[in-house]
Amino acid sequence: MRTAPTHQPSTQRTDRATPPTGVAATTPLSALERVPWSEIKDSTGSAADIPLLLAGVACGDAVTARAALEELRRRICQYGFVVEQATAATVPFLWELAQLPRVTCRPQIIQLLKNIADARQWESVAAVYPKVLSRRENPVVWERRARQAVRARSGVLPALLADRDQDIARATTELADALAE
Repeated sequence: MRTAPTHQPSTQRTDRATPPTGVAATTPLSALERVPWSEIKDSTGSAADIPLLLAGVACGDAVTARAALEELRRRICQYGFVVEQATAATVPFLWELAQLPRVTCRPQIIQLLKNIADARQWESVAAVYPKVLSRRENPVVWERRARQAVRARSGVLPALLADRDQDIARATTELADALAE
């Protein structure tokens, strides 16, 4: 099993007329196909459904987007602090969605990014039970990569802090504070 790279999402159009989710080909998540989702794991097993959830967040109405984001949270940052192998690969897409004005749950996306940035569950376990570090699938590495993926895109924080939506600005302030620690 390999860990997926954390590619930067592209804004290029895809060649497909309509992806299986019914999302138009102009979706901003065109780099999703570059990640080997079926080869990596989330909290439910295969991470193959993550692209569908991200598309639901990107293009769904408020209720659909919120439900997709909650399911995504459960899969990549369970309980708000346990990250998975697929978390780092998902983070660049969360940053992309957080910047899109049409996305209805942007403050919640930013809060999820903060939760990922704060995640230290596996490191805490490894401090008490070092055998965790010798496992073939090392969750401490997943956690570190996820935090690094959040930090890698922190250059967009100023734009999000300047957003007129107070909920977005507040969530971004909390994320910026977490990244400053």
